[in-house]
Amino acid sequence: MTTTVRIRTLVGSGDRIGLFALPVIVVGLALNIAFPDLFAVGGPPPALRTISVVVLIPGITIWIWSVALILRKVPRDELITTGPYRLVRHPLYTGVSLLVLPWIGFLVNSWLGLAIGLALYVGSRRYAPEEEAQLSQTFGAEWERYQRSVTLPWL
Repeated sequence: MTTTVRIRTLVGSGDRIGLFALPVIVVGLALNIAFPDLFAVGGPPPALRTISVVVLIPGITIWIWSVALILRKVPRDELITTGPYRLVRHPLYTGVSLLVLPWIGFLVNSWLGLAIGLALYVGSRRYAPEEEAQLSQTFGAEWERYQRSVTLPWL
């Protein structure tokens, strides 16, 4: 397997998801710099700060765990079915977009993290079927069994 193919396998749909969300990131950052008061969440208030930290702990844990599993199993051509992959089919995308970026944004007093997170989530939903078709082609019955066993298949 060539280096380009290995990198492509590791990245999955991440590059296309990033490009999908790029306009929201660029425009959002420009607007946030130009009009910071529009993006302010109010400090954040103590309750939002606490909720953000509580959500970020599992969010960052899921993200790191997912990356570790990808780096360990994908180069061996193994389907990942354990850890956070047991809960959702794409924990890296879901975790970053819903459990990390919005809550980091709130901690730094901005709604921008939520907007970027939602854009990434929509992008992941758009490109996940292509990635899943490739996984189905590569792993066949093993993929089908895994897909049926995921706890939250709609995420």
